[in-house]
Amino acid sequence: MAKSVEMTEGRTLPQIFYFALPLLMGNLLQQTYSMVDAAIVGIFLGINPLAAVGASTSVVFLILGFCNGCCGGFGIPVAQKFGARDYVTMRRYVAVSLKLTAVMSLSLAVITALLCGWILRLIRTPENIFDDAYYYLLVTFIGIPCTFYYNLLSSVIRALGDSKTPFWFLLFSTVLNILLDLFCILVLGWGVAGAAIATLIAQGVSAILCYFYMMRHFDILRTTPAERRFDGRLARTMLSIGVPMGLQFSITAIGSIMLQSANNALGTACVAAYSAAIRIKMFFMCPFESLGIAMATFAGQNYGAGKPERIWLGVKSSALMMMIYWAFTFCVLMPGSRMFVRLFVDASEVEILADAVLFLHAAVCFFPVLGLLCILRYTIQGSGFTNLAMLSGVSEMIARILVSVIAVPAWGYIAVCFGDPTAWVFADAFLIPAFIYVYRRMKRTAFTVVS
Repeated sequence: MAKSVEMTEGRTLPQIFYFALPLLMGNLLQQTYSMVDAAIVGIFLGINPLAAVGASTSVVFLILGFCNGCCGGFGIPVAQKFGARDYVTMRRYVAVSLKLTAVMSLSLAVITALLCGWILRLIRTPENIFDDAYYYLLVTFIGIPCTFYYNLLSSVIRALGDSKTPFWFLLFSTVLNILLDLFCILVLGWGVAGAAIATLIAQGVSAILCYFYMMRHFDILRTTPAERRFDGRLARTMLSIGVPMGLQFSITAIGSIMLQSANNALGTACVAAYSAAIRIKMFFMCPFESLGIAMATFAGQNYGAGKPERIWLGVKSSALMMMIYWAFTFCVLMPGSRMFVRLFVDASEVEILADAVLFLHAAVCFFPVLGLLCILRYTIQGSGFTNLAMLSGVSEMIARILVSVIAVPAWGYIAVCFGDPTAWVFADAFLIPAFIYVYRRMKRTAFTVVS
């Protein structure tokens, strides 16, 4: 049987490291697929199809980010009840989350599919790549239920302290995705839409297998008919946590869409450079995201157990690991960016290569700011203060909008390169005092309970 793990006792650094390691490997798998997907599109279909995929990147993050944020939020009360050892309520939360996901994912799929063309017009997608971008985005939106359920089930399993099982399902999904990608694009000739169809099928199959595995191998999740009944009170609690987390991702993505819209207006070359560079950046960002997700579960369990001091120790341990990784990344990306970009772009595309390298150099210099952002934001979310985390997303959105409206028209592509770093600085300026407030409040609550 699969094993759940409590993180309310023991040394924090090894616990977070070993919990984050499968998450990191999973994130790297996802980004590897994203890079392979872009490489297949760029090499076999050309620069314009690559730009078409990149032109919709921020829109995909807007919608799928909301889905993933909600799934992460739905896992928080599960982690808190697991930490408090209230397993009956924990199972009721899981049952409610499955029903909420059905309604939310189907509604989102219908609405976004109908608005797909309007969205691409809104972000000023160039006409020569519009059709490819439309079909890629449409298929992605139709697959929202698959994405939603896949991430929900992974979030529930992680809430029990098991980060290994979701990794194995993600490995299966990634391999299947790449094979289907090659088949749909090279054999069937479905073009850019084939890449999106491959993702839809892979995530759908993985979600189904994950559900049956979870219910069969995790005894602690097996529910009775009474526990499976819909509970409006628990649903409101889950929505009050999940929706702000989803909105935080979406609000952040709105700023990214504004920035991408400004970049789209600079021409196809800038769009192609951005498309290549953003995938490399996302690959190297994986450890920061993984540490953050690990801290969400760690904070959730320890918040439920009434141990705020361990949460603070977890933040310090995560920050130490983050800085060690950044030093490594800096030494790799500063001299090696051009080599990575060549995976997507031919050597003859001199302008695109130079623009992509500039983007990566700007990003890696600010990675410590991003790492702190991930650690603090997810810690605050895991502690149940999701509205504060959402407000940090508002800070990011404001920063990106200012860069898009003021800086990009004045300085062009170099302003695009500093759009994300500016947003990370704005977010940290909010998150640092927010975490201090949350930690002090948790300590007062824990002291009151003990007294």
